[in-house]
Amino acid sequence: MKRNIKIDFSFIIPAYNEEAYLPKTLASLKDAMLTLDEFRGEIVVANNNSTDRTAAIAEASGARVIFEKHRQISRARNAGAQEALGRYLIFIDSDTTISPVLLKKTLTALGSGAVCGGGTIVEFDGHVPFLAKFALIVWLILSRTFKWACGAYVFCTREAFVETGGFDERYYASEEIHFSRALRRWGQKKGKSFVILEEPIISSSRKLVWYSTWEILTMTLGLLLYFKPLRNRNACYKMWYRHPKQPG
Repeated sequence: MKRNIKIDFSFIIPAYNEEAYLPKTLASLKDAMLTLDEFRGEIVVANNNSTDRTAAIAEASGARVIFEKHRQISRARNAGAQEALGRYLIFIDSDTTISPVLLKKTLTALGSGAVCGGGTIVEFDGHVPFLAKFALIVWLILSRTFKWACGAYVFCTREAFVETGGFDERYYASEEIHFSRALRRWGQKKGKSFVILEEPIISSSRKLVWYSTWEILTMTLGLLLYFKPLRNRNACYKMWYRHPKQPG
């Protein structure tokens, strides 16, 4: 893509070995982009040292692909943002789909000048066990109360991203919460708000297949109760940095 073309917004997707899920995400984004008349967007895939066809699939779809060797979600997102051309940045996970309505609401909010960033509510595809549903309800309450964006969908202005320093690379998990808090503080100084929209994303429930509900609860609680492991890649590896099973 030529850099002299005006780009209003950039989707940034961190991706490690996502050949099974990335095509659906890319199709969702492209479909949503086709509904826009007043905004021009791009898709940037931050290939986080994949060993499968992730990069090839992204390139074939028309996305720009950049490479980040160090496997860390925050670093991959930051690397994608550094190469993105849009004045609005939308970070979305590679196993997540959106509606045209959500994209329109996101760009309308950012374009209003009153919003520095935000997120939205999340739903899972497929069967979701009861405890996972309960955990999701708890998360939604926390998200709306404290203005925490779900990591699968975070958006902001480029100015806010640059001045807050982006995602904190000290963390291997919960980086979206730290970023949300930084954006909210920055926005308060500028007279801008951080918002949680009510149009859901649909995120893959694959981790509910890969791990039992008990495993997910114990891993998550262990990290939340002890702050230090969030800065340790090995402590976060099983839940966030490993693909133990592939669909099919």
